[in-house]
Amino acid sequence: MDKKFMKYLGIDWGEKRIGLALADGETKLATPFKTVADIDELAAAIKAEEISLVVLGKPYQISDTELPISKQFEDFFRELKSKINIPIELIDERLSSKAADALIGDKKTKANRDEIAAMIILQSYLDKL
Repeated sequence: MDKKFMKYLGIDWGEKRIGLALADGETKLATPFKTVADIDELAAAIKAEEISLVVLGKPYQISDTELPISKQFEDFFRELKSKINIPIELIDERLSSKAADALIGDKKTKANRDEIAAMIILQSYLDKL
């Protein structure tokens, strides 16, 4: 597929919420999309938006080691792979939530922290293309 016509979905995975961001191959500009509660909602969003590639933030500690939640993350990753039939790229998501907090500013903004973190994860990936 021509990269110009690709649709990307960035994911900030969390145990309670999953933040999502969208981008297309032409503009390569990530924008906050929405927050979903579970993998079924996520799979439905991927199908509805006709996503070509998923960019999933993988949690690490600052010291380069995986966080203790990595077992839950790996379970999520395996289940996601079984539910969708499109490529999934893993990207280091260290500090994406802290960066999201810095970008949010006051609470009047529409996008929440999880969506902004997903946007940062996706934009980081797109910037390397």
